Amino acid sequence: MAKIQDIFLKNPKTKQEWQSFLRERGIENFAKGELAGLTQTIGIYEADELVATGSLASNVIKYVASSQKDGRGASYFNSIISRLEQDLIKAGHTHYFVFTKEAYRQSFQHVGFKELAHSDFGAILEKGHPDINDYLHDFPAGDPQLSNAAIVMNANPFTLGHRYLVEKAAQENDWVYVFVLSEDKSLFTASERMYLVKAGLSHLKNVIILPTSDYLVSYTTFPAYFIQDDSLITSYQTQLDARLFKRWLVPYFAITRRYLGQEPFSQTTALYNQMLQKELAPEVEVVILERKKTKHDVISATEVRKKIAAQDLTHLDQLVPPTSYAFIQEHFLELHHKMKEGKK
Repeated sequence: MAKIQDIFLKNPKTKQEWQSFLRERGIENFAKGELAGLTQTIGIYEADELVATGSLASNVIKYVASSQKDGRGASYFNSIISRLEQDLIKAGHTHYFVFTKEAYRQSFQHVGFKELAHSDFGAILEKGHPDINDYLHDFPAGDPQLSNAAIVMNANPFTLGHRYLVEKAAQENDWVYVFVLSEDKSLFTASERMYLVKAGLSHLKNVIILPTSDYLVSYTTFPAYFIQDDSLITSYQTQLDARLFKRWLVPYFAITRRYLGQEPFSQTTALYNQMLQKELAPEVEVVILERKKTKHDVISATEVRKKIAAQDLTHLDQLVPPTSYAFIQEHFLELHHKMKEGKK
């Protein structure tokens, strides 16, 4: 008789058996970053044989696979998802995501998940509330009769380079939507980054500043556990991110341009910019501006964090606006301590 039970991955033998089961079904990415966030893993066993499994990472369903033994694959799949959903609701999650191979997205749609976007590598789906429509309707819709631009930034922290990018867009468009990443994976917290962006742009009256929630550039909601080739992970994540942006945010906010800063240092960000150009055309014009420079170098948030790490705030005022400068001075010891602990 089949039974559902917890799988404890801290047990090396159990973990090895679980990974072997998934590998046989084409899931081979067990990178530390993918496993670290797992909060629960369950399995269905038939006579001590693992026949299905699924995991949770907060409100994200991951590592779902089922055996086709005796033609019961669909039944095993439904049982796993049903149990995971029960556990999500018990934990207080009324809204959750799943990321899966393209071949499996219909299986999730059959149990009530709504597709947000799909790419050449996989699909992102969600279920529950508040969903993406709720997220969008928290904000006024864009007027298609006007020129509306978008900028997405982490602002870790907000620099003069960020301000230059937004000011340029504000000069060239009726409205500019600035989306600030909501994920808390940075040196400056999400609330701190939102504060710095709002403070640094308060002089611009045609700029609307919004959080991204889980819908843009989120590691939490764009895992890559089912992609075997590490070299494809960035392509998968950027393509999916671009398609979600184009499918949902572009029509709601009537966006016709997206502004980016030229990226001379990060290959990942450069690839992201290239993917946006490819995916958003022709409906959205991608405008890439040359990065703002000081007398000596390109302005970047990376340089600001290096100064904090080195306890050297000389010439910091050449990199950040007065509002960011005042915040960094006030919270300097806390920020430096966080960097010593490895927070980037």
